[in-house]
Amino acid sequence: MPEPQIIAVVTTLASRDDALRIAHALVERRLAACVQLSSIDSVYRWQGALQHEPELRLTVKTLRSRYAAVEAAIRELHPYELPQVVALALDPVLPAYAQWVAQQCDDG
Repeated sequence: MPEPQIIAVVTTLASRDDALRIAHALVERRLAACVQLSSIDSVYRWQGALQHEPELRLTVKTLRSRYAAVEAAIRELHPYELPQVVALALDPVLPAYAQWVAQQCDDG
């Protein structure tokens, strides 16, 4: 059996309540095996003005095959007009961890 392709999908949010709401929804829907929240500072330009804001980064561990569904769920639930939604390939991955992620994201 081939090893599952694991990715980390990353997004950011302004509030802990929104971050937890999205994290819980992704895991409950079996779109993610795990979602980690990290406090960060973001510096960016938005609508012509320089911004510096505290945010929470969500790192969503999932299967590459679930990316479209994860992106759709984030877009559905996210309060930002233009949320960051990027995916990073995780390779190599401890095989037992990859199998665990796959089991958690199995909707069958």
